[in-house]
Amino acid sequence: MESRELVHTVAEHVCRVCASLPVRLVFKASYRKANRTSARSFTGIGDERALEVLAEIRHTYGVPVLTDVHTPEEARRAAQYVDVLQIPAFLCRQTDLLMAAGATGKPVNIKKGQFMAPEAMVHAVEKVRLGGGSTVWLTERGTMFGYRDLVVDFRSLVVMRQTGCPVLYDATHSLQQPNIGERSGGQRQFVRALARAAVAVGVDGIFFETHPNPEQALSDPETQLPLAEVESFLHELVALWQALP
Repeated sequence: MESRELVHTVAEHVCRVCASLPVRLVFKASYRKANRTSARSFTGIGDERALEVLAEIRHTYGVPVLTDVHTPEEARRAAQYVDVLQIPAFLCRQTDLLMAAGATGKPVNIKKGQFMAPEAMVHAVEKVRLGGGSTVWLTERGTMFGYRDLVVDFRSLVVMRQTGCPVLYDATHSLQQPNIGERSGGQRQFVRALARAAVAVGVDGIFFETHPNPEQALSDPETQLPLAEVESFLHELVALWQALP
């Protein structure tokens, strides 16, 4: 969340696009960016203010909102403002965090760690459920390959569905190139191709980041989809999804 104005700009546009499509939108913004390459990177506008803006988006546009949490205390606090809690990929093994997120009663979206085999995600699901959570989603976001690259093994989408949880594909984080200088790089040019591949394999949702001016974004500028392309991107994916047997 760079600013209240930016979040409203994105929410208004994406809500309008999705209103004409047979999809359910869940709006996501990080109220605080805890995992940054550099200590000098932008982390947010202030926790309380950011959470209030998320609640504002929820009520203004009538759309469920999601944010990521990093500690059990954050899970309990954020649950008062949002509809879905997200566990970041690097924290998908943190037992206390997973159980605390489940204990809130909110749906929990777990990003698969870049270091995790897809079949191992069953343990993360179990921890949320042991905490009291009943609705768990899993999101594929690539696997570390070498030092500064991620690859997507599309078998993981099939494997993670065996948990009985809805499986999402993260079309933009999967194309990050971590730790290039003081920020992550990326390969935005492959977003559409890999998103089409994920839909063809079979997923329950697509996760992606978007920004009116990606080059000026304060987080992940190299992978964010330009906001002006969201409509054609989603129409393309829905057409492919509807063509599947």
